[in-house]
Amino acid sequence: MFNFLDFDCLSDGEIELVCKEKIPENKDKKYVPTYAFLIRRTNDKVEVGDINIRIGYNENIYYGGNIGYGICEVYRGNNYASKACNIVKQVALAHDMSKLLITVTPENTPSRRTCEKIGAKLLEIVDLPIHNQMYLEGERRKCIYEWELA
Repeated sequence: MFNFLDFDCLSDGEIELVCKEKIPENKDKKYVPTYAFLIRRTNDKVEVGDINIRIGYNENIYYGGNIGYGICEVYRGNNYASKACNIVKQVALAHDMSKLLITVTPENTPSRRTCEKIGAKLLEIVDLPIHNQMYLEGERRKCIYEWELA
């Protein structure tokens, strides 16, 4: 049985991750437990985006990644995604994870740069299996990055 830990607010001094939801695993859909965070600036509490971390590994994680993030368009270009990844890494480490997978569409150059900034390595660019939910929603390919944490 999975136990969520207390990560109500994590910060690097510039941005903070505020836990908005802890989503239990869904065995039927093969979804692993997930922490969902708001990303906001520490000084003025303005929300700039969000980040999720999925705890565990399975086929869905290989194609969908352990981390998903989004930065509001007006706040892009401030390295908030890479900073949030570096903060959320402590959640993975607390759950004894030594690596995280991050997947992006091949044309998403800003997210690919984020992966490179945090030191994630491109493993491969793959075609999504036709049974995968992202395939069913219209996506076809993913870049699979692996981020070694230790």
